[in-house]
Amino acid sequence: MLHLVEPLCFDMDDTKLKRAGLDYHDLAHVKVHPNLDSALDAVPGNVYAFTGHTSNMYTDVHYESDDGLMFGPEPTGLPEWAMDHPRVTERVRIHMVENIRSLNLANSASIALYEAWRQLGFPGGV
Repeated sequence: MLHLVEPLCFDMDDTKLKRAGLDYHDLAHVKVHPNLDSALDAVPGNVYAFTGHTSNMYTDVHYESDDGLMFGPEPTGLPEWAMDHPRVTERVRIHMVENIRSLNLANSASIALYEAWRQLGFPGGV
């Protein structure tokens, strides 16, 4: 499930957005929430906040199938108040090369999701 928090910086009905999803839009389960509390209330498991401002590595987490992975907007990342939310279990980071600004949001989410999926034994995979 993909949980998005308003305000969104794009239109969910945008044809470019649908085209970017290619043939997978029918597999996507997306829920738009009016605020962070609503989104985090919908996650039954642990919530991991991805940030460059911690030494805890995402690969050291033992992910469960009901956990949530939280990412912020590309230019700024998660704000401090979001990472301090009581539902956030831990702040984690993705390994980076020194002096590199950051990975983009899509790459970061892909890396993190793939690691969680790997740990869970690739359910539904082929």
